[in-house]
Amino acid sequence: MNISIIARQVNIRDDLKALTEKKLAKFDRYFPRGADAAVTFRRIRDDECVEITISVGGTLFRAEETTAEFRTSLTRCIDTIEGQIRKNKTRLEKRMKSTFAAAEAAMEEAAAAPAVEEEGDFDIRVKTFPLKPMTPEEAILQMNLLGHAFYAFEDADSGDTCVVYKRNAGSYGLIMPEKKEE
Repeated sequence: MNISIIARQVNIRDDLKALTEKKLAKFDRYFPRGADAAVTFRRIRDDECVEITISVGGTLFRAEETTAEFRTSLTRCIDTIEGQIRKNKTRLEKRMKSTFAAAEAAMEEAAAAPAVEEEGDFDIRVKTFPLKPMTPEEAILQMNLLGHAFYAFEDADSGDTCVVYKRNAGSYGLIMPEKKEE
């Protein structure tokens, strides 16, 4: 697994980096090759926050924890991601089989771990609406007027379908499709 450690407004000691690499190494059995992990350490007021994002075969696993210590936050993030893997192991097996042959054996190991109730089929409610061309600022205003946490719209400049969303920190985010180079 390729691990990138990012420190925002804080210095990370070598022993914490080593601990992070050691704890993330346990996911090598689930994702034998091609996985990328980004671990971000930051301080929010008096608390210490760790965010882990693992990208493998187009699937993202993400966890963020804020506690009094980086070590506790790191452990909780690892546990959260492991829980995500166990909870969705059937769906992940199907997806990973086409991408990674060795993932099946790792998923069987996860099945031997303590039982976590797996989600059944998704109950999906379909809602349609016209996409209006607007700026991200207009979309945020519309989202706030509706009281939603996200809002899909057509970008007036590019014509792409985009999504604005409210972040946990109170700021806003914008999701745009990636432009493929031809």
